[in-house]
Amino acid sequence: MTTNTVRKIIHIDMDAFYASVEQRDNPALRGKPVAVGGSRARGVVAAASYEARTFGVRSAMASVTAKKRCPHLIFVPPRFEVYKGVSAQIRRIFDEYTALVEPLSLDEAYLDVTDYRDGNVSATEIAKEIKAKIKADTGLTASAGVSYNKFLAKLASDYRKPDGLYVIKPGQGEAFVEPLSVGQFHGIGRVTAEKMNQLGIHTGADLRRQSEVFLRRHFGKSGGYYYQIARAVDDRPVNPERIRKSSGSENTFEHDLFTPAELEEGLRPLIDDVWDYCTNRRIAGRTVTVKVKFEDFQQITRSKSALSVILDKPFFERLAYGLLESLHPVPKGVRLLGVTLSNLEPLDELEGRQLTLDF
Repeated sequence: MTTNTVRKIIHIDMDAFYASVEQRDNPALRGKPVAVGGSRARGVVAAASYEARTFGVRSAMASVTAKKRCPHLIFVPPRFEVYKGVSAQIRRIFDEYTALVEPLSLDEAYLDVTDYRDGNVSATEIAKEIKAKIKADTGLTASAGVSYNKFLAKLASDYRKPDGLYVIKPGQGEAFVEPLSVGQFHGIGRVTAEKMNQLGIHTGADLRRQSEVFLRRHFGKSGGYYYQIARAVDDRPVNPERIRKSSGSENTFEHDLFTPAELEEGLRPLIDDVWDYCTNRRIAGRTVTVKVKFEDFQQITRSKSALSVILDKPFFERLAYGLLESLHPVPKGVRLLGVTLSNLEPLDELEGRQLTLDF
C-alpha cells in the first residue's frame, strides 16, 4: 500500500452484545428488556438490550436505578466464557478478509481491507458480507461503519444502530463531523465533553474553530488529537499487534467494608484477576493503581510506579496493599474496590531486563 492510497477501514460493533447473546440462547427473553448484571442492591448493569435502552437503562448504571427506570427489567447473570467463545467465532470471520484486525474488546474491532485480495470488491460490500456471515454463524446482528480512517469508521458504525451499515466517503468527513456533539466523538469522554462545553465547544464545528495551541493549552497532548479529528483527520493505522495499555478489575460489594482485614480480603481476588490476565497474555506493567469508592459515592485513587516492569506477583501485591494501607484509617464505609496495572508491555520485548524494586 503506498502512502497516497486512500485507506479502506471497517469498524464492526456487535449490537448489545452480551444481552443479545442471552436473548439468543433463551427464547423467553426475546423482545423483552434484559440487563446483564447483578440485580442485588449493589449490582451494576454490564449490558442492556435495546428493549431496556428505550427506558434509559445503560451499561455501568446501578441496578437499583435501572430497575426504577424499567420495573419489569429482567436481570441475567453474565456468562463471560460464552461471550468469549462467540467473540472468537466472529474473529475467525474477520480473519477471512484481512490480517489487519485490531480488536478493541470482545464485541468490536477495526479491519483494514485496503489490500483485499479482490480489488474489485468495495469495502462496503465486504462489510455487508461480514455482517451476513456473523448473522449466519452466530445468530447475532452487528453494525458496521466504513470510511477512510478509524475515527470516521467508528462514528459511522454508531450512526445506524442496530444492524446498521453506514459509509463516510473521502470528501464527506468534515461535513459529517461538523454537526455532531463532541460527546459523540470517540476519544472524548464525559468529563472532557463537559469541560469543552464550559469553554463553549459543543459541536464538531465549534471544535474546528479552535486553534491547536488553544486545545493543547486546555487539554494537553490530547489537544493535538482533538484538533485533527475536528477536521476528520486520523492517521492511526489498524494495529493487529495492539495491546491494552492497562488491565483492571473492580468489584462492588454487597455490604460496605470498614476494617483493614475486610479491605485486604476484598482486594485479593482483584489482584488475582489482573495478574492472571497479564500472565496469560504475556504482558507486564509498572504502574499500580488502587481505586476506592466510599458509601457516599466519593471516589479516590492512589498510584505508584516502579522504574521497571513488575515481573513478580508478590511485588505487585505489596504495592497494591501498600496503596490500600495509605488510606487507613478508613473514614467511612467502602462500597467498591478496584486495582489496575498499567504501562503494559509485551514480555517478548522485555528479555534481558531486570526487575527493579526502586522508585
